[in-house]
Amino acid sequence: MKKYLVLNGPNLNLLGQREPGIYGKDSIKALMARMEAAARKHGVAIGFFQSNHEGALIDKLHAAGDEGFAGIIFNPGAFTHYSYALRDAISAIRLPVIEVHISNIHAREEFRHHSVTAAVAQGQIAGFGLYGYELALMALLEAEKGEEERC
Repeated sequence: MKKYLVLNGPNLNLLGQREPGIYGKDSIKALMARMEAAARKHGVAIGFFQSNHEGALIDKLHAAGDEGFAGIIFNPGAFTHYSYALRDAISAIRLPVIEVHISNIHAREEFRHHSVTAAVAQGQIAGFGLYGYELALMALLEAEKGEEERC
């Protein structure tokens, strides 16, 4: 069974508590349950990792292929806007990565408009709340279908 990693960066452990007007009222546990249900629906497995530490996220990106993940759904949080180290880690691995943001980063403060990680991700989904994670899973599955058809 294929499995996909949901990787969350800084402050996302506070979902449901942190600025619910922007990030919603659902907790990270609710996100996990939602993604497990979506994975079952599509016949795949899902794994989760969250860290407030850049190095831990880089280590997880590096290890994801060896851990059997077929792709990554990644919300880098604030690291999106300035972490060249995460950008390089995404670029260095051979797994597809979909960047996800709960809020529409392009409609928020100016400093949030630019993503240094998006250019090396397969795509970016922003502004659809927690549903964006499900959209990212569907995008990974569709891209995989397209890859199989080309082979």
